[in-house]
Amino acid sequence: MNDLHALVNGLAHPRILVIGDLILDRYTWGNAERISPEAPVMVFHADREEVRLGGAASVAGLLRALEADVTLAGVTGDDDAGRALGTLFKEQGIRHEAVLRDPGRPTTSKTRYMGRAGKRHPQQILRVDREERRALDPNIERQLISAILDLVESHAAILVSDYAKGVCTPGLMSQVIDRAQRHGIPVLIDPARIADYTKYRRATLLAPNRVETEMATGTRIQIPGDARLPASMLAEKLNIATVLIKLDSEGMFLYQDGQEGRLYATRPRGVYDVTGAGDMVLAMMGLCQASKLSWEEAVPLANLAAGLEVEKLGVAPVTRAEIHVELARATGTFAPKLVTLKEMLLLADAYRGVRKSLVFTNGCFDLLHVGHATYLQEAAKLGDILVVAVNSDSSVRRLKGMNRPVIGEADRAGMVAALGCVHHVLVFEDDTPLELLRQLRPEVLVKGGTYAPEQVVGKEEVESYGGKVCVTRVIEGISTTDILAVARKPLQGN
Repeated sequence: MNDLHALVNGLAHPRILVIGDLILDRYTWGNAERISPEAPVMVFHADREEVRLGGAASVAGLLRALEADVTLAGVTGDDDAGRALGTLFKEQGIRHEAVLRDPGRPTTSKTRYMGRAGKRHPQQILRVDREERRALDPNIERQLISAILDLVESHAAILVSDYAKGVCTPGLMSQVIDRAQRHGIPVLIDPARIADYTKYRRATLLAPNRVETEMATGTRIQIPGDARLPASMLAEKLNIATVLIKLDSEGMFLYQDGQEGRLYATRPRGVYDVTGAGDMVLAMMGLCQASKLSWEEAVPLANLAAGLEVEKLGVAPVTRAEIHVELARATGTFAPKLVTLKEMLLLADAYRGVRKSLVFTNGCFDLLHVGHATYLQEAAKLGDILVVAVNSDSSVRRLKGMNRPVIGEADRAGMVAALGCVHHVLVFEDDTPLELLRQLRPEVLVKGGTYAPEQVVGKEEVESYGGKVCVTRVIEGISTTDILAVARKPLQGN
């Protein structure tokens, strides 16, 4: 597991091109608690609506949450659903210059009605689809192929998400794979639920699920070990070296040409919604491949990310921070320790998602001593996750004078992070931690020293949302100032 921490830390921020069928997912939430007097049907009282990225667009959104630079290629209709997708692309920072509009076809959309009964978790009670399955108009197809081919060379990987809605035509797939091969760019494909996979020939990776594999090969997969035969059949028939078969709760089977293959099991999950698990596997495998990880390194990360995805409702983003937290839950370790504010905000959300409380403290920590260590150990006992904010060098100079700090900010942060009781350390520029507290909203704010609780900076902010403020005990005669004063005295001879 610690190796997986290192792999997550080693993920790059590559440019990835996603091609496929673009879908708008609509969610209508409401209560379903009575029968209509007009007919023996449920009455659904809608109270909230939401739109999300679906299909290939959801893969792009998941990649953005994983901090990749994403370009999306596909087709929408010239309609409200297509414009809603365009708005989501802009909001999520997805490049979409290769998304074309076709007035002759509707934007594929799926509207899910999520009903609550007795204030329990919502459940999907109906899905309404609007779509066109015919192949693209030849003129639109030519335009899309041209737009994609212009983009291939500037991306580290190409992901294809085929939902059989007409975008991934044989002609398009052939030209994209040819161009990618000439430039050494991997093409990873999540195939459609179709019987003929010929159009995917010579791709780098094929990642069907159990049902899709059975349909394409005519071979049943009753137990995980059965996956090797159909995987080898696909690899040989399609001239694809690597096949990854997704086996739902039984994990994933990785087959590489000429090898026996390997099953990667997954741990049991409280499955809330399987929507998006396949998209997450494709997104993580693509990110790993673009980051130069091997397939053997990528599959455990994809397995883990997909497991987190099924615990969410609908297609919802999984962040690198959430993956670190999940690894931490499995091992009892918490990494990475040295973080930026952006990373810490993501971690904070992830920790709260698993009901862990944050304890926050701050200081200069110049010449780390037993007083610091003692108060940090006490602080760690007040919650689940101890976050320490260390004043930057410029901040210390403003607070302590031009002769301080004695030790630079990177080394001071590193020494604090070396303490076993500390989970995360970040450096901040302000003279006070007030802005950090506003953003992180820790459950507990701790200060070490002779302060009274009402003197602690940020007390009002933390208490305003229900947090608490604590002051730890002081070890008399121990401070950085005292240590420096002793160090500056001339040595006395005998």
